[in-house]
Amino acid sequence: MNRRTFTKAVLAGIGWTAAPHLAAGAAPQAEAQGQTGTPKQLRIGCTALVWNVFPRAPEPLETAVRDMSELGYKGFETFGQVVEDWDKKGTLEKLISQYKIPLISAYAPLNVVDPSVRKNEIATIVRWGTILKKYGANFLVIEAGGAKRAGYDFAAHRANIVAALNDYGKTLADLGVGSGLHQHTGTAIETRDEVYAVMESVDTRVFKFAPDVGQLQKGGADAAKVVKDFAAITVHMHLKDFVNGPHMGGYCPLGLGMVDLKAILETMEQANPKANIMHELDGSRNMPYTSRQTAEISKWYLQKLGYMQGA
Repeated sequence: MNRRTFTKAVLAGIGWTAAPHLAAGAAPQAEAQGQTGTPKQLRIGCTALVWNVFPRAPEPLETAVRDMSELGYKGFETFGQVVEDWDKKGTLEKLISQYKIPLISAYAPLNVVDPSVRKNEIATIVRWGTILKKYGANFLVIEAGGAKRAGYDFAAHRANIVAALNDYGKTLADLGVGSGLHQHTGTAIETRDEVYAVMESVDTRVFKFAPDVGQLQKGGADAAKVVKDFAAITVHMHLKDFVNGPHMGGYCPLGLGMVDLKAILETMEQANPKANIMHELDGSRNMPYTSRQTAEISKWYLQKLGYMQGA
């Protein structure tokens, strides 16, 4: 799929007819099609993942933050290691100030299976939580790491997983930082049943739900149903669409896949309109579109739903 073909599919999917502009490589000047009615309360930010910002490669963060700011996203998220790296270099405060977009949260892959490493993991999240507080951020997104899915026995690890998440949640709560489970394919918590088993067991006074809705769908769940079932404790979210295609890990810009994003956002508007909603999309080799253009496409879809008006 080349960029021209991808562009036509994208714009047909979200209801715009500006394909010639995008095919030429320029941002289209499409009319906003935000829905009328009750004003939306959710503020939608963005993660830096599609710009290929990783702990081993933190350098693209400025480009990511600049693009997010110019497109009107309301905050940004990146890995805890990246936040720590930029803080140590003394450049994070300048980045936030220059582009006038707040740091909302950081992402933390933590071992939840091996109790012998929990003390070290707690020391890490204390560092990251302290840095988040320093810059006004309020959440650490916890991925349940430490497991290999081949031959994985969830039931055998469930008690350790719940204990670890409770310890991490309590540690961060004592710092004044929220935390929640980010289920993820290929980790210790992937399937619908694993999500329910954990979230029905953890101490939700200190540890909440922070799903990736695209990952839920990819893992075989009905993402909208899972979010509805845990809406009362869903305080953070990666808003991602899944199309099971050849690019971007099977994910796609918002509105082009099978995730019922409209229902998910409606659920959150009712249950917790102050939740952190962070649009996310994975990168990949030979992407049919640039990182910024994927964020533009997702922005247009959100505008159709009544979000990011005037952005």
